[in-house]
Amino acid sequence: MKSLIVTADDVGLHPGMTEGALRAHRQGIVTACSVVANGKAFGHAVERLRDTPSISAGVHLTLVGETPVARGGSLIGADGRLFSSYAKFVPRYLARAIVIADVEREFRAQIEALLAAGVHLTHANGHQHLHLLPRIFDVVQRLAIEYAIGYVRIVDDRGGCSTLSRRMSVDALSMLGRRARRRSTARTNDRTIGVAEAGHLDAAAVIRLLDSVEGVTELVVHPGVDGAALGAAYRWSYAWDAETAALCDPRVRAAVGQSGIRLAAPACES
Repeated sequence: MKSLIVTADDVGLHPGMTEGALRAHRQGIVTACSVVANGKAFGHAVERLRDTPSISAGVHLTLVGETPVARGGSLIGADGRLFSSYAKFVPRYLARAIVIADVEREFRAQIEALLAAGVHLTHANGHQHLHLLPRIFDVVQRLAIEYAIGYVRIVDDRGGCSTLSRRMSVDALSMLGRRARRRSTARTNDRTIGVAEAGHLDAAAVIRLLDSVEGVTELVVHPGVDGAALGAAYRWSYAWDAETAALCDPRVRAAVGQSGIRLAAPACES
C-alpha cells in the first residue's frame, strides 16, 4: 500500500498561511500541518487548530526569520532576531559559530510552547529544513524521544521539475536527508515530493508528482489565502492562493484514489 502524508508547513507565521492550510484540509487532501511556535500569528493558529481537531499538528522547528522563544545566544543577529534565512545560518553552522546548546534550548522552548497551548504533537520538521543538518538532527532526535514525537520528516525529494539551481539545492538537501535517515530512531517517510516546487504547485504538478509516490511519501505544501498580504509580509514569490486551489481541486483527490494511494497522517502512516 502506498501512503501519502500531505503536510502544510508554516502554520502560525501569518493568519493567511493557517487559513490556507485548514481550507486545504477541510476541502482538499492536506492531512497534517506544521506549526511555527515563534510565528507572529501563533495565537491565531492555536485557536483555529482547536476548531479543527481532525488535522494532525506538529512542530515546525524554526531557527531563522523570526524572534526566538528562548534566550537566543549564538542564534541571533545584532537586531535581536534569528538570522534571516538558511543562507545566513548555514555558514555560521559550518564555522561552528552556532552553539548547539542554544539550538536545543530554542527547540525545547518551541515544543513546550505548543504543548502548553494544548497542541498534541504528532510530528516534527524544520523551517527551511535546517533540522537535517547533522548536529541539529541529533538534537531533534533527542527531543523527539523526550517529548514522544513519533515521526520526523526526512527530505528525499523525487519527481521534481523545477529550475536547475533549485534542483541542485534540493538534491544536496536530499543527500543530507538520506544520511539523517541512516541515524534516525523515529518513524519517518521513505521519500518526499513537492519540496523542489515549494510554493509553486498547481493541480497538474501535484497529479504528476503522484507517479513518484512509493512506500510512505510526504508531500510538502505551502497553501495560503490572500496572497497579496502574504507576499507583502514574506517576499518568497510563492503562489499561495493557487497552491490552496490545487490542493482542493477535485481532480487531485480523484487522481490520488485512482493511483491506489492512501491519504495518511504522521501518527498513522505505517
